[in-house]
Amino acid sequence: MAKASHNPISKGVDWMIIWLYAILVAIGILCIFMVEYNPDTFSAASFFTFNTNYSKQLLFAGVCAIVAIFILLSDSKLYTAFANLFYVFGILLMLLTFVIGKDINGSRSWIPLGGGFNLQPAELCKIFASLALAKYLSQLDTDFTKTKSQAIAVAIAMSPALLSIMQNETGLALAYSSFFIVMYREGLPGFILVIGFSFGVLVVATLIMEPNTLAIILTIIAAGTVYFMRRQIKRERILLAIIIGVWGLCVGIQRFAVPYIFNNVFECYQSQRIYNAVGKDYDCSQNKSAKNAAAASKTVVKPDDYNVRQSKIAIGSGGLIGKGFLKGTQTRGKYVPEQHTDFIFTSLGEAFGFTGCLLFLGLYMVLLFRIIYVAERQRSTFSRVYAYCIASIIFFHIAVNVCMTIGLFPIIGIPLPLISYGGSSLLTFTVLIFILVRLDADRQMVLR
Repeated sequence: MAKASHNPISKGVDWMIIWLYAILVAIGILCIFMVEYNPDTFSAASFFTFNTNYSKQLLFAGVCAIVAIFILLSDSKLYTAFANLFYVFGILLMLLTFVIGKDINGSRSWIPLGGGFNLQPAELCKIFASLALAKYLSQLDTDFTKTKSQAIAVAIAMSPALLSIMQNETGLALAYSSFFIVMYREGLPGFILVIGFSFGVLVVATLIMEPNTLAIILTIIAAGTVYFMRRQIKRERILLAIIIGVWGLCVGIQRFAVPYIFNNVFECYQSQRIYNAVGKDYDCSQNKSAKNAAAASKTVVKPDDYNVRQSKIAIGSGGLIGKGFLKGTQTRGKYVPEQHTDFIFTSLGEAFGFTGCLLFLGLYMVLLFRIIYVAERQRSTFSRVYAYCIASIIFFHIAVNVCMTIGLFPIIGIPLPLISYGGSSLLTFTVLIFILVRLDADRQMVLR
C-alpha cells in the first residue's frame, strides 16, 4: 500500500491498453521509416534531425508521451466538470480555421503553429465531442428513450461533422458518424441504424445498377411486401400507405436525389472516388463543377483509381509472408501517393505480407476488445459512454482506412490510428486513450 502511494501514476492503471498503445505507435514510426528509407542518405542521426517524417513522428510520440503522463496524473473529475467547456472550445477552434486556417490539399481545416507544424481542430474535436456526449448521456435528467434527448445527442455529435464538411474534410466528417454506435449502445432505437444502412445499400445499388432495372426491383419488393402482409393490411390500412410511401421515397432517391447530389453537390473528383470504389466510371461531363471549369470537353484522368491500383499492387506483392523489412520495391519506389499518411497500410502489406497484416490487425482487435471490456466494468455512465466513443472512433478509422487501401471504400483521407504520420492525429488518439485509462483507474467513482 505504501508503495502505491509513492507511485500514484500506476495505481489502478490498465497497463494492457498502455502497452498496446506503445506497440502500435512504435509500429507506426517503423512504417513511416520504411516508406522514407534511403540507404544512400540514411544515418542514425536522421532520427533526431526532425527533417524527415519518421523523425518528426518520433518527436510527436515524445510530446504525446508527456501529454499521456500529464493525463494520468490529472483528476478524473476534471473531464466531467469541463466536458461542455472543452466542447465549446473545440467548436470555436474549428470556426477559427475559417479565419486564419491554412489550405492543405484543398482542405481549409488547419491552423498553422509555426515551424512547419499545423493543428487540425477537427481531429481534436473528436475528444471534446466524446466528452460532451458522455456528459450529456450521464446526466440524471436525460431520458434517452425520448426523441428530444436523441436529437440533442445527435446534434452534439454531428455539429463538428457539419463544420468539417464546410472545411472540405469529408473523411473526418464521416468519422463522427461512429458516435451512432455509442448511441445505439445507450438505447437509440435499432430501426434508425437499419434505415441508415438501407439508405447506404440503396445508394450503392443506384450507382451499380441501371435506373429502370433498380426501379423494377424496388417495385417487386414493395408488391411482395404487400402480398405477405395482406392480412395485417386488411386490419390496418395505414400499413399500405406506409409501404407505398417508402416505395415512392426509394424510387425518388434512386432516380432523382442520388444523381442530383453526384452531379450538382459533389465535386467531380469526389464523385469519381465513390464510383471507383464500386468499380464504375463517372462521367465528369455531367458534373456541374466540371462544366464550370470547362472540363466537360476534356478527357478526365482518374487519379484516385491510380492510387488504389498502386496500393493493391503494393499489398498484393507482399504475398503470404512479405518481401521483408526495407525490401519493398513499391514502398521504396514511392509509387503509392500519400503512403506515409492515408496509405501507410500498404507498407505493412508489402513488407510483411498477409501474415504480418493479420497479426497487425489482431493487435487492433485486442485493443478494441480490451476497451469494450474496460467500458463494461465502469460504474459510471460517463466513463462507459466515453469508452464506447473511443472504441467506435478507433474501429471506424481502422475499417475505413484498410478498406480504402484495398479498394473496398472510397478514398476519403482518413488516418490509420496511431500509425499514420501526423501530429494532430497521434495527439488525438493519445488523449482519447489516456483519458479512458485515467477514468478507468477511478472506476469505483461515479462520475457525472
